[in-house]
Amino acid sequence: MKYLLLFLLPCFAFTSDKPAYQFYNQKLKTTSYQKVLKEAAGADIVFFGELHNNPICHWLELQLTKDLYEQKKEQLILGAEMFEADNQTALSDYVSGKTTDKEFPKQARLWNNYKTDYRPLVDFAREHKLSVVATNVPRRYASAVARQGLASLDTVPTAQKVWMAPLPLTVDLTLPGYKAMLDMMHGDAVSPSASKGPSDQAANFARAQAIKDATMAHFILQNRKPGSTFLHFNGSYHSNNFEGIIWYLRQKQPDLNIVTIASVEVPDVTKPDKANQNLASFILHIPADMTKTY
Repeated sequence: MKYLLLFLLPCFAFTSDKPAYQFYNQKLKTTSYQKVLKEAAGADIVFFGELHNNPICHWLELQLTKDLYEQKKEQLILGAEMFEADNQTALSDYVSGKTTDKEFPKQARLWNNYKTDYRPLVDFAREHKLSVVATNVPRRYASAVARQGLASLDTVPTAQKVWMAPLPLTVDLTLPGYKAMLDMMHGDAVSPSASKGPSDQAANFARAQAIKDATMAHFILQNRKPGSTFLHFNGSYHSNNFEGIIWYLRQKQPDLNIVTIASVEVPDVTKPDKANQNLASFILHIPADMTKTY
């Protein structure tokens, strides 16, 4: 027994005391990945709010996808901000095996970190014949709104309006998420009737965010099925505080069972920041000095 203890002591001495992440619930009580998985499996829609350049987010997204698939099989549907609606055919063709990994990048606009961060998810869907929905509005339309406001969408050809949320779009600039953008850009005093100036620019920036949020909600609702779980990947700010995409979903279907994951970086994952309370159903805390994918 003495020799066994001597053998085991070095193992305990080198046990990791620097966790790479920690989940907390909405009230900032420590919780586990297994609890997150259990809640996600019972939800209609799950939002994994990521930090786009964080490897822990991307690894956990893949793990959650794999584990949900084990429970839901073909009742799991994936969707992502990272793919724009007018690229749905190219995305579906790749996932279904009609095209190759060499053809896909030529047919779709892919983020620069696609190969490292999102291809594992898409390839998992391809291997297991899961649907992947391109939920985001084409960036050219969001850019037009950021420059010229929602009126810029009036000139979009009717055939192309199928790639965005139905118009006219309601945008509530008093929602905390959008108001924070206005405050950040010194646009908190903006008036919807303003025609020029920094405040109007700030309002249009928030409206561009809104057309993305509304479009993602639109395509989630179009593609979800009763009894399925729709797992959606997006920047955390699109679903933080149960706003953004979720606000638009609730306007159409207020009774949806929605689980959200928010990602935050903190100096010490064992010491949650009270400012993040109620940010999401589950708050993923990651060390602030975690290496980045770009």
